Amino acid sequence: MSFVEVFLNWEVLRASLPMLLRGIGNTVLLGASTIVLGTLLGTAVCLVRLHAWAPLRLLAVLYVDVVRALPALVLLILVYFALPFAGLVLDPFPAALLALTLAMGAYTAEVVRAGIEAVPRGQSEAASALGLGFWTTMGRVVLPQALRVVIPPHVSNCVSVVKDTALATVVTMPELMRQAQDAQALFANPTPLIGAAALYVAMLWPLVRLTAWLERRRAQALLR
Repeated sequence: MSFVEVFLNWEVLRASLPMLLRGIGNTVLLGASTIVLGTLLGTAVCLVRLHAWAPLRLLAVLYVDVVRALPALVLLILVYFALPFAGLVLDPFPAALLALTLAMGAYTAEVVRAGIEAVPRGQSEAASALGLGFWTTMGRVVLPQALRVVIPPHVSNCVSVVKDTALATVVTMPELMRQAQDAQALFANPTPLIGAAALYVAMLWPLVRLTAWLERRRAQALLR
């Protein structure tokens, strides 16, 4: 058989396309949910780390350090296979969402912390002198300025977490890679795997270029 018949078989790709599209729908849902929840979790953890009572700050640091030291695959396996021994059984989607959200939250916390610390302390002191409360100062003074630093690395983290959704295949969640593997076994041909790779590139390449553009804009802003 020729290379095209084995790896770029149009008939196999067309027959497997419905499975791949179902998989990419699950991938987008898992990725988007993880990004939203992970961003909220990471921002909350960052604020705890910077402004909460000392023991809570220590817990926030411990969470960030431990989760960042664990591979996402290990975290996913712990959530899906270990928690049932504690009486908590999760379906594949919630298990993958929990594991990836914990991972995303840890990295987001560090990114947001770097952004907040890049804002001159005088900004928050001036807001306090004007009588603004903590949350008003954060929402209207500090965080809007921190976003310029936060957005480029955060978008990069979003790309990474969407790629990490492929790890959900180990807990039998029918995301894109799982569907591609099932289609490859069904048709005894690797073309569905090539199709899945092409779909990942089509989905993530614009975000990769956006990250590069944002980093250039940030570098230009720093030079002004």
